[in-house]
Amino acid sequence: MSSEFFDKVFDRVGKIDATSLKSQLKRLSGELSMMETVFRSIQEGVMVIGHGGRLIYANGAAERMLSFDASKIKGRASGRFLCGIDWLEDVDWEKAEGRDWSHLLAREIEVTYPQRRVISFYAVPISAPDAPTSSNALVILRDVTAERDREASALEDERLNAVKTLAASVAHEIGNPLNAIGIHLQLLEREVRNLDGDRRDSLGELVGVARAEVKRLDTIITQFLQALRHTAPTLEPGDAVALIGETLAAMRLEIENRRIEVKVTAPEKAPPVPLDPGQIKQVFYNIVKNAMEAMPDGGRLDISVSSGDAFLRIDFADNGVGIPEDALGRIFDAYHTTKAKGTGLGLMIVKRIVEAHGGQIEVSSRQGQGTRFRILLPLLERRIRKLKA
Repeated sequence: MSSEFFDKVFDRVGKIDATSLKSQLKRLSGELSMMETVFRSIQEGVMVIGHGGRLIYANGAAERMLSFDASKIKGRASGRFLCGIDWLEDVDWEKAEGRDWSHLLAREIEVTYPQRRVISFYAVPISAPDAPTSSNALVILRDVTAERDREASALEDERLNAVKTLAASVAHEIGNPLNAIGIHLQLLEREVRNLDGDRRDSLGELVGVARAEVKRLDTIITQFLQALRHTAPTLEPGDAVALIGETLAAMRLEIENRRIEVKVTAPEKAPPVPLDPGQIKQVFYNIVKNAMEAMPDGGRLDISVSSGDAFLRIDFADNGVGIPEDALGRIFDAYHTTKAKGTGLGLMIVKRIVEAHGGQIEVSSRQGQGTRFRILLPLLERRIRKLKA
């Protein structure tokens, strides 16, 4: 409904009979109600901000995106309540035209409460009905979380492809000399057998250790390449607690040498989860290995297992050096590491395996106090909780 209509109505209000006036007001009320319904129904958030960031209007989508109640802050400086749009309070409203508005046209913010969202803004000036020479701001909000997540996923895929290319190249370059070393060690072992007495035994032991280490390096390279390939896990009902025990048994000597006390708290019979035993053991190995490296002077690692309605929860909590706050958000990124000799690939592989199992991984840490990794694996049979009537 145009402003010309209002002008005509106000000019002739004294000349219009009561029935016509009532009809026009009813029509006006109907159109306003329809417009309000439209604004309440659209997915985009709509806000009108006045001088000093004062909130004039907000539709339901805007309230949901920024988690506020428009009725409670209407007429007040919105920047005090809505993090991310406080920049509108700094606008010089008398001069905010043309070029000035071009600098305020589009912004993007991330909100974390009550759920994480990435919201795109754009603002355009509009005239206030009661003051045509001054400007308010019409702010349109759009939830772009899914788009940004897709972009991040695509970027992560690019990093993974780069890692795979590098890994294949490194494996090839290392594999050739390893094979040559293995062959020469076999030849050396044959020569050693022809020696007599203690010299044969001592040299034979040294050659045996060298061959074992070469075999171990070959196994590490093979497992590394397998972990980087996008191979879907072969899922079967499994006992995660038993796999934790197998992982700790394989690492027993290293754990003892580092003077680390490990305590496992788990139910006698944990519910089964669909898993690939080899991949999940690799997850456990990497997390325990990280915990040990975070406790260079010894320490304690607590592993606890519990189950809820939908997930099996496995916590690995150490009392090591912790992760710096500025690095915590990037620990799952490729090549990112806080260790002097780290590759920055272990936790990236862990995250990929857990997510391929339909699970989740969380981390919390405090520098100087320790780190906790939490793995959530979906149960084979999810329980249904009955609510009280």
